[in-house]
Amino acid sequence: MAQRGKEPLKGWWSLPGGALETGESLDHAVRREVLEETSLIVEPVRVFEIFERIMRDPAGAPEYHYVLIDYVCRVIGGDPCAGDDVCRVAWMRPEELKDLQITEGTLGVIERAFRKRRKSKRDPREDQR
Repeated sequence: MAQRGKEPLKGWWSLPGGALETGESLDHAVRREVLEETSLIVEPVRVFEIFERIMRDPAGAPEYHYVLIDYVCRVIGGDPCAGDDVCRVAWMRPEELKDLQITEGTLGVIERAFRKRRKSKRDPREDQR
């Protein structure tokens, strides 16, 4: 988990990530953003889920509109350390997440990923679906 050190959502916890740069592949962006925010070197394995988040200002007008693509990644190097626009990073157990100020939708994605992982450990074919 990464705790945001800048606005928007300063102080909130989320999964590492960020904006795609013009001309950048999704694979490269995932690797770059995780490295910049956590110092971890990852290998994207597959897309887990796609959703959008529209954040509105106090008057109700759209202020931010994000399309979020969550990847399952394998850590292949590095040691966790906060960087870029993150003030803290931490490995957490699922039961620790309920006590965090966590961005909308993030907890649900994590819970679904853990359920799928538990299920695939029981049925190896599930990981290929």
